Amino acid sequence: MIKVDNLVKTFGSKKAVNGVSFTVERGEVLGFLGPNGAGKSTTMRMVTGFIPPTAGSVTVGGFDIEQNPLAVKRMMGYLPENAPSYSDMTVGSFLGFAAEIRGFHGVEKEKAVRRAIETCFLESVTHQSIETLSKGYRHRTCFAQSIIHDPDILILDEPTDGLDPNQKHEVRTLIRRMGEKKAIIFSTHILEEVDAACSRAIIIDRGKIVANGTPLELRQRAEGAGAVLVRVLGVESGVLRARLAGVEGAKRVLIVNEEGAGVVARVFPQVARVGHELARLVGEVVLKEGWRVEELHTEEGRMDEVFRSITMPDTKMENSK
Repeated sequence: MIKVDNLVKTFGSKKAVNGVSFTVERGEVLGFLGPNGAGKSTTMRMVTGFIPPTAGSVTVGGFDIEQNPLAVKRMMGYLPENAPSYSDMTVGSFLGFAAEIRGFHGVEKEKAVRRAIETCFLESVTHQSIETLSKGYRHRTCFAQSIIHDPDILILDEPTDGLDPNQKHEVRTLIRRMGEKKAIIFSTHILEEVDAACSRAIIIDRGKIVANGTPLELRQRAEGAGAVLVRVLGVESGVLRARLAGVEGAKRVLIVNEEGAGVVARVFPQVARVGHELARLVGEVVLKEGWRVEELHTEEGRMDEVFRSITMPDTKMENSK
């Protein structure tokens, strides 16, 4: 549905996007991650045809964005960051206006507006002016305009920005559900959204893609992927560290916490992976020593660890100290 090939964008001497390439298929929700200024919004603006690329190409539904911009935009819904709206319009009239721009009239327009209102849970504010809405409802209204024509492709720039936890959950659920039949790209700086809504994620840094994979594949790149966390009672931290360091397949042991009689240790595997072999070996040692175990589990790896290690490679993570 979307093919981005070697996309480049320069602003004067600054290269904001530098050779970005990726594809998105129908049924995929692609999370676009990166620190501020990494090139996320610039890339999305080029994909939507909002700004032209300096080099490279974007093909949407078989159409080149520069050669057939109207054909592409008919297939696409776009929610820009800080999406604009007409504050003196009611929610219903604004969505009606958006539907007319998309070519809907009469009964078809009414159906399109009603569908968008129901999808975005706007029934209670349909006749309310946008300027009187909370930030969350204004954001939902702008989201509704992006899906007014039920597009096959959605480009969403920070779709949960400024929403409260309940509203974020609603939007993520909506994106995940729509992603079953559509091709969706959405940018975010909230790492938990990758697991909550994405089937795949890209991390972009300084204009280049530095990681591309499923949420599980990205988490497995964390140093803590496959590490075993164990909490025991009645043993000194030094003894626990020394004994666990001798476990086959253990790379190193970190004492995470030591409070009273309880000690928490993390055993890192020699090869980062999610599995249960290291946990079994750690468990055997604990049982053999007769220590009282309060907790023992294998960690999948954390997205924030991966993000920091990729975008801040010179910064040591806390669990590496």
